[in-house]
Amino acid sequence: MSAEQQVGSEVAPVRTVAVPGAVLSVSGPSPHSAGLPPALFVHGLGGSADNWTDLMAALADQVSGEALDLPGFGHSGPPQDGNLSVSGHVRAVIGYLEASGRGPVHLFGNSLGGAVAVRLAALRPDLVRSLTLISPALPELPPQRTAWPTGLLAVPGVPALLRRIPAGRRTPEQATDGFLDLVYGDPVAVPAGRRERAVNEYRRRLGVPYAMQAMVGSARGIVSAYTERGDQALWRQAEQVKAPVLLVYGLKDKLVSYRSARRACAAFADARLLVLPDSGHVAMMEHPEPVARAVRELLAEI
Repeated sequence: MSAEQQVGSEVAPVRTVAVPGAVLSVSGPSPHSAGLPPALFVHGLGGSADNWTDLMAALADQVSGEALDLPGFGHSGPPQDGNLSVSGHVRAVIGYLEASGRGPVHLFGNSLGGAVAVRLAALRPDLVRSLTLISPALPELPPQRTAWPTGLLAVPGVPALLRRIPAGRRTPEQATDGFLDLVYGDPVAVPAGRRERAVNEYRRRLGVPYAMQAMVGSARGIVSAYTERGDQALWRQAEQVKAPVLLVYGLKDKLVSYRSARRACAAFADARLLVLPDSGHVAMMEHPEPVARAVRELLAEI
């Protein structure tokens, strides 16, 4: 690909990389990050590599950062076998790290990307130096009420029904505002430029034939991961992670409750916690500077 992504004052290249079962779109590293430790950023459900632009810019002097689009999201094609489970996404990320030879990396994950990062760190500790988990989608039963509509995407027949009712035929601007209201603690504070990019991306995704399949399949993957038991249980895998972990939660998060923070701190062997009172589900977008400060402290410890 010839596309480029702005990261701070630098332009990071965007390219496609073939991995087992998928072709991923990857942005970064920035041209001037040679010699810095490698980092990889993994977005959440419905997101893309663009979700990490601000945090990557804030950490540009600390890590050589790359952000990828999970299979079926952003500019990445769908998985060849249709596997959109958490393990399917883990397979793709491991495939990229092995193909690039950049591991072990400082691994960042938000929401679904957080669950992917936890499972990857448990299964392949050789690929991970540290974990930064922002509102990770670890099993929370019952989920808070504001997360129920997202979980309904996993119910057979519901996505088709939503497309038929008037609420499912909103304009791109209305749909984007609804999404921003869900993931931001204060959607009014979203910069105009970011909202415009989000609207344009929503409009582009309307023309992508597999976009809804990727969203629904990945939502079902999260629900399935919530019910897994034994060695595949995400909380069990969190206990297996030995790498240093930074946990970031927002008190205004409508999708992952802060009540999960206590269990997460107890589960990981080497955890530290950052709580942002005014943040929602995407603290790296809403408050990148305090997140970056906490990451710098983590890196200094390491």
